[in-house]
Amino acid sequence: MLNLEELDNYLMSDDSPEGCFMLSDLDGFMFGIACSPILVPPNEWIATAMGGTLKAVPAKVLSTLTGQYATICNNLTSEPPLAEPIFWQAAEGHVIAMDWCEGFMDAVALRPKEWLRLTESGSHGHLITPIMAHLLDDNGNSVLGIPQEELDQALAESAEQIPDAILGIYQFWQQKG
Repeated sequence: MLNLEELDNYLMSDDSPEGCFMLSDLDGFMFGIACSPILVPPNEWIATAMGGTLKAVPAKVLSTLTGQYATICNNLTSEPPLAEPIFWQAAEGHVIAMDWCEGFMDAVALRPKEWLRLTESGSHGHLITPIMAHLLDDNGNSVLGIPQEELDQALAESAEQIPDAILGIYQFWQQKG
């Protein structure tokens, strides 16, 4: 099994499959899978994370992915529950959560109809807002309509809210069981 730095190096290398996720979006994706309203089979989500194929992925990478996923699941079910997303850190010191959020939403996209129970619940749909706040359209505009002049502040605030949002989403689905 690789440590996270070794996994990151592999994902960025020419040895990794084309189109595979990088570390932050992979982490967001695995959190999305762990929080999913229904089980997504490992062979499906791992293939998606690895660019659509498992053929050229070394066993130690596969073992690292399943181990990291198990750690995420164990942390979500621990007492107290814990969510520690892997965000990028900009040279200026601020957190960049955009890739992580895109990874989470890639997991949502695997079962979009099932996720509607959360987003359309009326009482808990707000839980996914800190994640969605980081999604931008092709022109760099917020998909939630956050004005450009407020975007940096909104992204910083919502990045801080993501760990609690993850726990809330996970608990929502556990209660719906």
